[in-house]
Amino acid sequence: MGRAMNGDIEAPNVVMEGGFRELVERGYTAEILCKESAHKKGPSYYGVWVMRAVSDDGLEKLLVTARTRTTYNDIKIREFKTITGVVSFLIGIGFSHADVPLEEGQRTRQKLAATDKGGGK
Repeated sequence: MGRAMNGDIEAPNVVMEGGFRELVERGYTAEILCKESAHKKGPSYYGVWVMRAVSDDGLEKLLVTARTRTTYNDIKIREFKTITGVVSFLIGIGFSHADVPLEEGQRTRQKLAATDKGGGK
């Protein structure tokens, strides 16, 4: 296995935000999975979503949170609790659109388009 930037051995099949962004920029598909159906509460929609980066040959890397010293060996799946959180994350890694599944069990996939990559690559 490779080494993470902080020197820890990387866990297989998981990736933190920086690695997720890099994989998507290299052509992996961002897959958004709805784990709990969206429901409206006030002006926002809440639910539970997780993300994976998927290669063309089917290799999957699940997005996880960064580990802290107190949870050194614990890997926690990054869960998004609002649609706004999902959309903000996708914009932050370079997407100009977001296709978010709204019902439990649904999944959507999207790739960065050349126009999303900023044209400089």
